[in-house]
Amino acid sequence: MDELRVRAATAEDLDTVLAFWKVAAEGTSISDDRAGVERLVARDPEALILAEREGDLVGTVIAGFDGWRCHLYRLAVHPDHRRQGVGSALLGAAEERFTALGGRRADAMVLQRNATAHHAWSAAGYGPEERWRRWVKPLGA
Repeated sequence: MDELRVRAATAEDLDTVLAFWKVAAEGTSISDDRAGVERLVARDPEALILAEREGDLVGTVIAGFDGWRCHLYRLAVHPDHRRQGVGSALLGAAEERFTALGGRRADAMVLQRNATAHHAWSAAGYGPEERWRRWVKPLGA
């Protein structure tokens, strides 16, 4: 199997990332558009982490750190590359980033209905924290 390359996304990657999420990510987000991802990369150039094989995008994770908490979003692996260590490599890179920034605990946004993701997160040492529930409010128009 060809070597996996893990790196931070650049502005040139954004259209590819958005197309990738339509294939590999479960569900959608209000920020799944060019403007939203551009803001992410402009504000924190190391937050969007990509995994590539032979130059093809095979996985993503967003490793956001606000100075207080470490948040993981959009862990997505192309269906043809699952169970090959891509998710583990991405989470390893995210956790290294958090540790270097002084983070103490990572949390992940995981859809309740995505049982496949539950197994992957559990295998990586993450577990649900049932006492918390996410509350959301869309901002703007």
